Amino acid sequence: MAANPTKPLSSQTSRKPTHLSRARRAAVLKALADPRRFELLEQIAKAQCPLGCAQARAAMPISAATLSHHIKELETAGLINVRREGKFHYLSLRAGVLAALATGLAALEQPDCAGR
Repeated sequence: MAANPTKPLSSQTSRKPTHLSRARRAAVLKALADPRRFELLEQIAKAQCPLGCAQARAAMPISAATLSHHIKELETAGLINVRREGKFHYLSLRAGVLAALATGLAALEQPDCAGR
């Protein structure tokens, strides 16, 4: 089967959709409610490859301890993966979690009730 050149390779692979339990969905939303964590998640997403903690730290006006706390919260919620190489840490988005969250939230939207 030939690859479709109009789609990125990652979207061509068939992967089981991520399912978020109620508890995990609540944990994800709680983690994203903090503006600093959301900013960190945006940085990780924009990097398009694993983001080094040193790069994240340089871009955010917070202490190393605070950054570490936010990373741990995002990892515990299941939003990011942390790869450790010696004393260095690299952050990447966990595949499918944000898409599953968006799908779940979109399912809550109801059609416009024009008759009321």
